[in-house]
Amino acid sequence: MARFIGVKRLIETRYVNDVDSTQLMDGAINGMVQSLGDPHSIYMKADMFKALKEHTAGSFGGIGVTMGFKDNKVTIISVLEGTPGEKAGLKANDEIVAVDGTPVTEYQPEEVSMHIRGEIGTQVALTIHRAGSEDTDYNLIRDTITIRSAKGKMLEGTDLGYIRIASFSENTGKEFKEEYDQLVEAGMKGLVIDLRQNPGGLINSCVEVANMVVPKGPIVSVVQRDGSKEEHDSSLAESKYPIVVLIDGNSASASEILAGALQDTGAATLVGTKSYGKGSVQVVVPLFHDDGVKLTIAKYYTPNGRCIDGIGIDPDIEVDFHEGDTTDVQLDKAKEVLQGKVNPN
Repeated sequence: MARFIGVKRLIETRYVNDVDSTQLMDGAINGMVQSLGDPHSIYMKADMFKALKEHTAGSFGGIGVTMGFKDNKVTIISVLEGTPGEKAGLKANDEIVAVDGTPVTEYQPEEVSMHIRGEIGTQVALTIHRAGSEDTDYNLIRDTITIRSAKGKMLEGTDLGYIRIASFSENTGKEFKEEYDQLVEAGMKGLVIDLRQNPGGLINSCVEVANMVVPKGPIVSVVQRDGSKEEHDSSLAESKYPIVVLIDGNSASASEILAGALQDTGAATLVGTKSYGKGSVQVVVPLFHDDGVKLTIAKYYTPNGRCIDGIGIDPDIEVDFHEGDTTDVQLDKAKEVLQGKVNPN
């Protein structure tokens, strides 16, 4: 602390220009968090902190894309329908190279999304790299992004239900239950849960969903540095329907918790490709100037004690897309597997 206070005092008294003490403290906190080398830990100034809270609430000003941060790249995972991102022609697997002319390498990974979000009606410029093409600039006008994170339907020509979970926000548990109950009323005999391109979100919302589909017992264990463990359990007596879960390389964090719990308990068959491998838990801590810190505080373990951080979850049945595919081959396989469970030979 003496070193820190000494340097702060030196700058305040000797630096060639006047300095803002608040700015110095912001920079010091940001530097401490960056020194951890963890892409998921981040210091957020007031505007970024506000944007994060709005995002988890399910409505915010943005362009309608979800992003993944891996291998020092920022990649678009999915583009929501009817949003500025879709209208501009952005696509999954596009790499974001710069935001408003600033290379993303100058930000911590999760800072990028905070700079893309902003006041409704304002403009943001993205430089996009797409495989086989030159880098292209896109100018987008931010709009209200309201996310219904769970959406269901009966699969055409079958008695199988389907629920897509796009992310885990504050209302996901409630929305999943609404969709689930409607499918039950429609007479479903089996359920496909689609977690592809789901970057995760709030662990409590994930646990709410898990309590509707994971049989009684552990869902996930959250283990902190000192070894202390917080266990989330399901109280569901038994799974009512056979389940198939779709995952891919962009299924991360909370979506991996749900997929891992269903796989470990034998309540579902996983179809698709290996998941992302984000097995860490973050807490958002408000500070004293409407700012905050998002900090990795624990790792999570599936019911069988697997830590998948940096590893991912392997599907039970691997199905990938290939050039020339004209249908959703992963969903086709999920339906085939589920039909086999509903109507065994």
